[in-house]
Amino acid sequence: MVVLDRSEDAAFAARVAVHAGAALLALRAERGFADQAALRAEGDRRSHELLVAELARHRPGDAVLSEEGKDDPIRLTAERVWIVDPLDGTREYAEEGRADWAVHVALWTRGKGLTAGAIALPAQGLGLDSGRPPAVPERSDAPVRLAASRTRPPAFLRGLTERLGGVEVPMGSAGAKIAAVISGEVDAYVHAGGQYEWDSAAPVAVAVAAGLHCSRVDGSPLEYNRADPRLPDLVVCRPELAEPILSHLREAGVGKDE
Repeated sequence: MVVLDRSEDAAFAARVAVHAGAALLALRAERGFADQAALRAEGDRRSHELLVAELARHRPGDAVLSEEGKDDPIRLTAERVWIVDPLDGTREYAEEGRADWAVHVALWTRGKGLTAGAIALPAQGLGLDSGRPPAVPERSDAPVRLAASRTRPPAFLRGLTERLGGVEVPMGSAGAKIAAVISGEVDAYVHAGGQYEWDSAAPVAVAVAAGLHCSRVDGSPLEYNRADPRLPDLVVCRPELAEPILSHLREAGVGKDE
């Protein structure tokens, strides 16, 4: 369930995501790209520590679920839980010249679901948040553009692309893909086969605020702050593409990976 309240939490999420993004850019400049493994590890660590410190300082009563932190079961009874991915797209982050990586900060509130979210794409100089969602541009007559993993595209994607008469647009992190749907660079992102709540919570919060369709591949709602944080599949697309995409996925037997 995603119910956005346009509160100051969205502005706070945007500030801390941009702050972490700036630290990641500085680390890239400081260390260079000679040792990519070390750069990835240090980027994950620094961004996580920065985000956790900011949340402890400004939202001390809230729980946190971070990709880089130990999962504290207290979040399952908390009223408010921040779901963060300190560095979404570590592979891209450690490759010189790549800008398709992100920082995710989202807020889940009991009884409401996601209530705020922000994505920072530091190397693109871009920040998106649910409090100030951009207007999704009108779609042109060009073929439908589907964001695709540049390294691990799902097996069903080719059939879906053919069904829609579309083209695949390879790019990096999940956040970068969903941001591309929000900005109108692509028309849809469909994934199945392995993600977690932190991969999609913040981008989905922004996408919903912008008026896009967001669901599981079977059309059911995306749910967050569950005991098992795996959330392996999702569809984010322009509203008019939801029915043809979901219809094809049903016919192709693409279902939840539980």
